[in-house]
Amino acid sequence: MSGTSRASEKKRNDSSAEGFSEEERAAIKARTTELKVEARGGRGSKKAAADEAAVLSTIAEMASPDRALAERVHTIVTATAPELAPKLWYGQPAYAKAGKVVCFFRSGQVDKERYSTFRFSVEANLDEDSGMWPTSYALTELSEAGEAAIRKLVKKAVS
Repeated sequence: MSGTSRASEKKRNDSSAEGFSEEERAAIKARTTELKVEARGGRGSKKAAADEAAVLSTIAEMASPDRALAERVHTIVTATAPELAPKLWYGQPAYAKAGKVVCFFRSGQVDKERYSTFRFSVEANLDEDSGMWPTSYALTELSEAGEAAIRKLVKKAVS
């Protein structure tokens, strides 16, 4: 085996031994913190206000253009489905019904991807008769048509 082959093999083995990327480890750490906060309790409007403040703070810390996208998504979701409660999920803005996440925003910059996403969880009521439906949408900008599509999907998701 040549020196180059051994070096690339060692690098491949080292990265697979680590398991998770730096971004994945950060998301897991964020989720662990979120679960600890949830376990400590807090109910009602005080907890809801704290959760929304945490979401807004996270959005405010995002770099452009993700911050603008996340702000717009937050406004659309909270106006379209006020029954969805904002909360952090894996360190990203999410919207839950009865404590279960229905939809969420993922920053492309945080994930080191070329676009952000707006996604729906298995809790979303989006099932279609065809047995196949999309649950994740790439976002690079939000046109009026894109905003309308999100509103329609969120309405259906909570129906």
